[in-house]
Amino acid sequence: MMREVLDRLRSGGATRDITASIVVFLVAMPLCMGIAIASGVPPEKGLLTGIIGGVVVGLLAGSPLQVSGPAAGLAVIVFELVRDQGLSALGPILTLAGVIQFIAGMLKLGGWFRAISPAVVHGMLAGIGVLIVVGQFHILFDAKPLASGVDNLAAMPGRLLGLNIGSISSVELAFAIGLLTIGAMLAWEKFRPAALRLVPGALVGVAIGTLVAVIGGLEVTRVVVPSNIFSAVVVPDGGFVGRLLDPSIYATALAIAFIASAETLLSAAAVDKMHDGVRTDYDKELRAQGIGNLLCGAAGALPMTGVIVRSSANVQAGATSRLSTILHGTWILGFVALLPWLLREIPMAALGGILVVTGWRLVSLSHVTHLFHRYGPLPALIWVATLVTVVAEDLLTGVLVGLGLSMLELLPHLRKLGLGVREAHTDQASHLALHGSATFVTLPKLSRTLDSVPADKPLTLDLGSLSKIDHTSAELLNDWLQRRRAGGMTIALAGGAERLRGLSR
Repeated sequence: MMREVLDRLRSGGATRDITASIVVFLVAMPLCMGIAIASGVPPEKGLLTGIIGGVVVGLLAGSPLQVSGPAAGLAVIVFELVRDQGLSALGPILTLAGVIQFIAGMLKLGGWFRAISPAVVHGMLAGIGVLIVVGQFHILFDAKPLASGVDNLAAMPGRLLGLNIGSISSVELAFAIGLLTIGAMLAWEKFRPAALRLVPGALVGVAIGTLVAVIGGLEVTRVVVPSNIFSAVVVPDGGFVGRLLDPSIYATALAIAFIASAETLLSAAAVDKMHDGVRTDYDKELRAQGIGNLLCGAAGALPMTGVIVRSSANVQAGATSRLSTILHGTWILGFVALLPWLLREIPMAALGGILVVTGWRLVSLSHVTHLFHRYGPLPALIWVATLVTVVAEDLLTGVLVGLGLSMLELLPHLRKLGLGVREAHTDQASHLALHGSATFVTLPKLSRTLDSVPADKPLTLDLGSLSKIDHTSAELLNDWLQRRRAGGMTIALAGGAERLRGLSR
């Protein structure tokens, strides 16, 4: 990997990667700090994770254009962990989670994470989005989030009714800064000039909120970061090792490893749809994430995942290799090392506003309507049940409920869950016939089979002998068909494919 980066630099083809890395850096800075605050830890913890995710995981990743860093998807579970067990528990738990991810990658389990129902993953993200919105809503008032999502939701009307326009205090000023940040971010994304399309809305929102606070001399709570970023590194001690040997942390570590891996590989699959370059090696990506989280745990930082917002910005900015991801981590390190005073001017309410928008966007109603219209009521029910349980109970319970409901799709086909494959390839064309059941249980086999089909000649895909296809496999097939056809491959569906919901005709 290092040779790949050096060759890229020597060849003179690094200009697009350097430009893209600056864009990703500008997107990542406010999000790294905002997600740390949403997780209940100091902002520098998120910056450390962004640096490690860029420099280390970027070098080792199995998805070269994916960007890793602190993710909103883990903010809720980290917040609850720090609240209940203290910040000192985060490092050992995260180190153990990293080891679990690395071992899973070595055992080639990466493909199995793709078998998790999209309804469960997106329902989980939607629930997390709701929790972030109702929690960060209180940050807009320079207040701290309450103990649970339900409590935060119940307290929201009181915050609004407590505003006193006739007597402006720090609370009203902070709320105004938060609203200004949200408004500036959304307005920029809607009306920005084409020449400035790569300038991220989050950066514009934070910059305007900060400028108004500084010029107006407003007394609102601001971000607190150390003058030396390396002082934020917590070196493991005897207590750290003792915690590693405590069996009570294993369940939490497993939950973080599972959720971080699922979110990472979901993001990697989405990134693959955005470009025509190297496809993701899921096991390699899982090993890289494990090393990254192990290092984050050892440094006392936040957990990381592959993150779609920064990754999509990377692709859209024209990145062509892993050099962009590595450089973005380098820019974060340089900025926080040289200009920490600038970060200390940012109002907390401005970061809260950015996270409110980020959380709201995780609640993708378009996804649940897509599931309902293509695959019927059961996947939509799984999405709703996962979301509600995450908000009302906790993240792990919500995921388990979603996975349990996903099993209902298998009940009518318990006697025949195997997937059979018949292939025939000639110099002129390929023929692929599937029979049996295509469900999430057989999704790794289906994925390997599809990826092995030659892309340089026409294919006839016969689905007539399939007795069952669930929405997880249908989504995989649909994405694969769209990607291959977009690449110029001719694919004909045969054998009653029109009876299967969700597949491209």
